[in-house]
Amino acid sequence: MVSPKDRFVTVYGRKPVLEVLADRSLTVDKVVLAEGSRGQAVSEIRRAAKARGVPVNTASAHRVKVLAGNGKQDQGVLADVVAPRMRPLADALASDAPRRMLLLDGITTPANVGMILRTATAAGIGGVIVPRKGVASIDPLVVKASAGVAFRAPVLRCATAAEAAQAAVSAGYALYALAADAPHSVFTAPLEDRAVFVLGSESAGIGQAVRELVTGQLSIPMRGGVESLNVSAAAAVLCFELLRREQSR
Repeated sequence: MVSPKDRFVTVYGRKPVLEVLADRSLTVDKVVLAEGSRGQAVSEIRRAAKARGVPVNTASAHRVKVLAGNGKQDQGVLADVVAPRMRPLADALASDAPRRMLLLDGITTPANVGMILRTATAAGIGGVIVPRKGVASIDPLVVKASAGVAFRAPVLRCATAAEAAQAAVSAGYALYALAADAPHSVFTAPLEDRAVFVLGSESAGIGQAVRELVTGQLSIPMRGGVESLNVSAAAAVLCFELLRREQSR
């Protein structure tokens, strides 16, 4: 069963919802308001939605909080924005699977997820696997960090990173992980043609279930006594090295 989170980026909060309604380049599927919502901002949201032909549904305040996934900042309103390049990982693997993909595992800081989506899209990475569990939800904080690119990023959805890793390996992909002590540099290591690159949290790394499926580890050479990079910075190094290799083929 396909989850709505495999099709939409859900934006919550009155100002963010107004912003997506004002952006004609975005397709808004629907707006959901909490029952009894009042005020100037709510009136503006209703007018903007009507002008765009976007349906406005009402639901209980509790239901809005559940749908938004953020009980403190939803302000009683959310909008589902169509993400044209977002699809289930299973669909991608069954048809036109990308040669190169990133897999996020345990990255819970929205700013890091947003910056990775922006970088990967800019570098032409074919897919970024963002599991629904164990990784920050694609919400307004992620959208902001991505400078809006999250709406158009090639996001592939699945339940967990372990499920994604197993599916990728079964589909014939090599699985690589970044590790500070890996013997092979990301700049010189030979890479399989079809590959998934796992990015884990800075504190815990990648999960055990994913680690057991990794076929190779890659390091980023460090100078000046620096031990490691923030995961979004490491992702940028990796993504543009993959682009460099692609352009030199």
